Amino acid sequence: MPSWVRFIFPIPVLSVTVLLLYYNNSLLKLAGLHRYNTTEEKLQFAETCESFLNGQKSFAWESTLLTAFEKSSCPEYVRQNHFIMSPLSQEEAAFPLAYILTVHKEFETFERLFRAIYMPQNIYCVHVDEKASADFMQAVDSLVQCFPNTFLASKMEPVVYGGISRLQADLNCMKDLLASDVQWKYVINLCGQDFPLKTNKEIIHHIKSFKGKNITPGVLPPAHAIPRTKYVHREDIVNSRVVRTRVLKPPPPHNITIYFGSAYVALTREFTRFILEDQRATNLLLWSKDTYSPDEHYWVTLNRIADVPGSAPDASWEGQLRAVKWKDMKDQEKCHGHYVRDICIYGTGDLQWLMNSRSIFANKFEAKSYPPTVECLELKVRERTLNQSEVTVPPEWYL
Repeated sequence: MPSWVRFIFPIPVLSVTVLLLYYNNSLLKLAGLHRYNTTEEKLQFAETCESFLNGQKSFAWESTLLTAFEKSSCPEYVRQNHFIMSPLSQEEAAFPLAYILTVHKEFETFERLFRAIYMPQNIYCVHVDEKASADFMQAVDSLVQCFPNTFLASKMEPVVYGGISRLQADLNCMKDLLASDVQWKYVINLCGQDFPLKTNKEIIHHIKSFKGKNITPGVLPPAHAIPRTKYVHREDIVNSRVVRTRVLKPPPPHNITIYFGSAYVALTREFTRFILEDQRATNLLLWSKDTYSPDEHYWVTLNRIADVPGSAPDASWEGQLRAVKWKDMKDQEKCHGHYVRDICIYGTGDLQWLMNSRSIFANKFEAKSYPPTVECLELKVRERTLNQSEVTVPPEWYL
């Protein structure tokens, strides 16, 4: 009997359909993304995803993701798991993107995210939290070694939520990416629980619509955000937290006006170089080291300075980089999964909302908690990706 069994219980209007999909993992000792035994199973899976997208619910869906693949299995891993290994159009080949992926847990979720955004013309820097488990680090390292355009950050940080270490992790990768031979156009930073809602071509079109500007959604700080930069904060690595003190901070350097916004951005290559080399950026980083969640003011603040590359001094929240369901947003559709730190972990009931979103990424996902959410979303995005291809698509690129 096959070694993995998946149970899907969609609920139609009049009856309960039970669908059993079988998986055999005995052939390969590698991480198993979604693999099917028959064409019929592919069709059944697609039909089940459509039922979720139409608002039907699921009771259980056991993930078949594994994490024990060997380096020697890289060619088979790439083929069996349907990675796209050639640019799908001249436009995409001519507009390579750089990605920063900061991860610390949930290897299965990261693995699916990586496959969903992977294109051979792009380049990927993966930063693993220095505090992550040895097994997690080994799994990420093994995956990275299978792709020549993917690497681990040269310097890892012990990341603390809300601390300067989170911002520094991105900066470490940016330095590495600028040193690479790939002449990427924009860098996009993600975390391991993000997932794309758009295809690579659609992401490029979205970025191009900004005509060379950086995308850093944000505004002047609202009242609740002012204490973040008004008082000195200390990063407590041992307890993985940031502590506010009663000490007031001095004004920001160079008379810079502080803005508040998203920690997740899309930045031009020229702006990225400015961040690492310009004295204003360097001094703002030093000033930000004892603030709370500096990644939520650093990018947006620098991008509001008129003379920096790709700046957008009059920008606001536009950009639509990320779809997030916050617990305190009363006018938003409810979360169909559960909340962690007031952010929705998407369930299958959120698929309609996600597919209708105009954002290019969404947060947060957990493959173990709600496998169909990630798998069905990936299936729909991959279908659009291959439908947009201007080259012949090999059969192994289909999920």
